[in-house]
Amino acid sequence: MDRRTFMFAGSAALVGGCVSVPGVDGPPAPAPVFRVADRWVYNCSDGFRVPVTWIETHEVTAIDAQGIDVRVELRGDTMNYTRMERLLSPGVVGVGSVYDPAETRRFEPPLIRYQFPLTPGATWNQNLRNLDPANQLNSTVNRFVRVGGWQQITVPAGTFDTIVMRILMSVDDNNPFRWPTNANYVVWWSEKVGAAVRETRYATYRERGDGRDAIEIRAQNTTIELASFIRAPA
Repeated sequence: MDRRTFMFAGSAALVGGCVSVPGVDGPPAPAPVFRVADRWVYNCSDGFRVPVTWIETHEVTAIDAQGIDVRVELRGDTMNYTRMERLLSPGVVGVGSVYDPAETRRFEPPLIRYQFPLTPGATWNQNLRNLDPANQLNSTVNRFVRVGGWQQITVPAGTFDTIVMRILMSVDDNNPFRWPTNANYVVWWSEKVGAAVRETRYATYRERGDGRDAIEIRAQNTTIELASFIRAPA
């Protein structure tokens, strides 16, 4: 499927049945063990002709019986944001981002970002109710994930063995001006790093009221690559 012409014909789960994911077969990837001061720094860009660039830093700031706090900082010429994510367990997000890197949403039920152990061939699908921070309306995110296989990739932080996932989403069905945004993401997750080392994000939407003449408007064309990381000692 050419990502430039990707669009949903139905829910993400229905479309997911015909989507392939790269990689070769291998063992499941276990859940990471997080520690305070674990830190991941990413080089990010979004756009088409003249991309916007920024540095995104994720750092574990606290761990208790209720979960894991992660501070996310975005720094660039056009952005300067800090937000907090709350993981209920590794891969399970109570408060965090699912689409816009600067957003903060509370998910009901919790978002399963990664379903550990990450097993080649596994899939999961969720309908997540949340308050859209852009318009303060309750909306639904439909999110389907298919796990592929293992693939070795090189990013600025080094070369890593990764397990690949494709994520299909329909985001914000209650926007009064747009039909739901359709997103097609690919994530390369590293057991050594305990996080994603590369992501590509592509998304489009259509304006309401345009009828048969509606065109797909490109909303995201993002690449995120790990620049450095620190895993705190046990």
